[in-house]
Amino acid sequence: MPSMAKTFREWNPEQSMMFPPTVLDLVEPGDLVHLMRNLVMEQLDLSEILEQYKEERGYPPMHPVMMTALLLYSYCQGIYSSRRIARACKQRVDYMALTGMQKPDFRTINLFRQRHLKALGGLFQQVLRLCQKAGLVKLGHVALDGTRIRANASKQKSMTYQRMKKAEQELAAEVQGWFEEAERIDREEDARYGADRRGDELPDWVADKQKRLEKIRRAKAELEAEAREQAAAGPDPNKTGHKPKPTGVPEEKAQKNFTDPESRIMKSPDGFIQAYNAQAAVDGDNQVIVAEFVTNNGSDTHQMVPLLNQIRKNLGRQAREVSADSAYGASLNLKRLRQRRIRGYVATNPKHKNGSWWVQQMRQRLSQGGHRSRYRLRKQIVEPVFGHIKFARGFRQFLLRGIEKVSGEWSLLCTAHNVLKLAAAIG
Repeated sequence: MPSMAKTFREWNPEQSMMFPPTVLDLVEPGDLVHLMRNLVMEQLDLSEILEQYKEERGYPPMHPVMMTALLLYSYCQGIYSSRRIARACKQRVDYMALTGMQKPDFRTINLFRQRHLKALGGLFQQVLRLCQKAGLVKLGHVALDGTRIRANASKQKSMTYQRMKKAEQELAAEVQGWFEEAERIDREEDARYGADRRGDELPDWVADKQKRLEKIRRAKAELEAEAREQAAAGPDPNKTGHKPKPTGVPEEKAQKNFTDPESRIMKSPDGFIQAYNAQAAVDGDNQVIVAEFVTNNGSDTHQMVPLLNQIRKNLGRQAREVSADSAYGASLNLKRLRQRRIRGYVATNPKHKNGSWWVQQMRQRLSQGGHRSRYRLRKQIVEPVFGHIKFARGFRQFLLRGIEKVSGEWSLLCTAHNVLKLAAAIG
């Protein structure tokens, strides 16, 4: 190398150290990884997870506390794939500091997440209580909203009840014709070669259509069972609007997805997508999520009361003020706010020029406030939270299928969001 006038610091990647540091020394003191390690080791009650490991025999598994910290930290970092998490354990110093240089493979990570998803989702309330103790939750003003998150399924794999009935008849007739043709061929071959076949085999060219017919029949039966359950239960008193009385027969437009039957086609800013409706209530002081759940009902109208109930359950009291967009502006919701002595700022549907007394009162409240109305707080409280989750941390589609597993995923996301708020306040 030619001589240079400038002097540089020595660079020797193979230089050994006289006193080898622990991997913790390689991470900055204020890094989130230190908070995460202390949080799961000292603050969170993980007994529900630990109690599932009672078998003394067998190869020792990865420590459940470490695995919990690994998943929570990954969700804070916007890393959700088990393969990406496993890769980070091998390549990133912060992950090495968290795991103590252990390197769980992606199967171990994925199985741990699925096995303990319900318990991991239950950490939301524990972290929320820590945020409350840290003074981050005031419940002075809480904003409600929902966002549609893509399901792990394609909308092309959905079919309406009307189409199912038609497809079932068409496929049944086609398959029956193939069976009759197969029997005719069998008779001819028996006469020609002898009766050496069982006679009940499905020809290869029938199998796929037969499987599709069976799948359609199962989905059709599920829709019919759901309709019968709704008819037996009667109308829901908490549901708003004038809905027809359940008849026990599915509506013609009722849909079922063959990949994730519990997801639904919903309207979003990107058009109609196969999705779930993720709900959140966000405290106005520090944008801490104080209530959350997932539903496969695309309407926000019926979600206000469950959110209010969860706020009381999680924190022991209600918010003083609540704001929400027009999707929540049904009369029953406005009445519930009044009954709970919560001052509401809820937009009403402008298409409904005449509304109930509750709707008219709300319109008057919002119009009197003008541009200074407390309703303006909604956009700056809850919508940025969804922006952080979807864009800053890149979660736009659920990894798992089924509403129970998807609910666990959403709880983990909301827990990670609150951990970051806690870290920012402490740091």
